[in-house]
Amino acid sequence: MPALYLSHGAPPLADDPVWPGQLAAWSAALPRPRAILMISAHWEEAPLALGATETVPLVYDFWGFPERYYQVRYEAPGAPALAESVRKLLRAPGMPVQDIPDRGLDHGAYVPLVEMFPDAGIPVLQVSMPTLDPQCLLEIGRRLAPLRDEGVLIVGSGFFTHNLAALRHAGGGVPGWSAEFDDWGQRALAAADVDALLDFEHKAPDGKLAHPRTEHFAPLFVALGAAEGDPVGGRSVIDGFWMGLAKRSVQFG
Repeated sequence: MPALYLSHGAPPLADDPVWPGQLAAWSAALPRPRAILMISAHWEEAPLALGATETVPLVYDFWGFPERYYQVRYEAPGAPALAESVRKLLRAPGMPVQDIPDRGLDHGAYVPLVEMFPDAGIPVLQVSMPTLDPQCLLEIGRRLAPLRDEGVLIVGSGFFTHNLAALRHAGGGVPGWSAEFDDWGQRALAAADVDALLDFEHKAPDGKLAHPRTEHFAPLFVALGAAEGDPVGGRSVIDGFWMGLAKRSVQFG
């Protein structure tokens, strides 16, 4: 299986005239996964945590939206066998793994999955980010890489640029910092320039403005680590902007 980094969007993504179709076309071009391992920008927990391994209610981790967004369901099967594999691959001195069995999928996980795999027939496991340190997340991805050979789709779910506060002061259109970071990131991914990506806060134009807090870029490093050794760099499958934010989404392998 490939490894993916995708920009997941807020719940109103479902109403966008273009983006849901792009996600659906992407998933249709993939081999059908045996299971899906999700790393979302919206779950930071240390030590690293495994979410529910049976179907539990979703986490509606957003506020102020119309009621219909809180009625969405995604009752994918749990993935206890995948959870056991993740424990074996990650558990090591200095890297404990905990279980939070009542933690359902948050919107960074289920919003794109509803569009990509609407039948909810594939087992899904979500794991937390125990840190936002890119090098540590790269190492986690490396350890998870063997799952790809077992038919597991590893998905890092974030947003390629993410500064909501700056958007409120930017007026309409795409702000320059979002466009410039997106262009730099596309070139770095295509060239497989992992060193530049790891140091994006300093090497990218407007790196700290595009990501004043790095949780939405951080899942990229899990996907990068899982794809290490692939002969080509990341291939952008989705690009463009949504409400001024870059929705670039990338496939490795």
